[in-house]
Amino acid sequence: MSTSTTNGTPAAGKARRALPPLMALTDAAAERLRGLYAKGREGMTLRIGVSTKGCSGLSYEMTWAEAPGPGDEVVTDKGVTVLVDRKASLFLIGTVMDYEVKSLSSGFTFVNPNEKGRCGCGESFHV
Repeated sequence: MSTSTTNGTPAAGKARRALPPLMALTDAAAERLRGLYAKGREGMTLRIGVSTKGCSGLSYEMTWAEAPGPGDEVVTDKGVTVLVDRKASLFLIGTVMDYEVKSLSSGFTFVNPNEKGRCGCGESFHV
């Protein structure tokens, strides 16, 4: 027995499962982006994408954009906006972007529930 209406949409009363947010930012990532946006990157927005490279096949890519492109998803979390390349959306659903400061390095990191593995150096991943 089908629960769809004649046009293929779910029947009334049947709740649809909510999709996870495309991306979320930790407090540390949001604070770092606020600082970058205020100093030297005024008027720019960080664009996050995924490119094919590295040992495992995919790598996170970050570039600056003056405005959202036609293929960008606009994500706002904790009062900070980032752009996500639409082609990367399926790879990034539910990802949390963080900013970590370590003794010898600092930078943005991604906790991605879609990752099935990473290469030994940590620069690329596969889904």
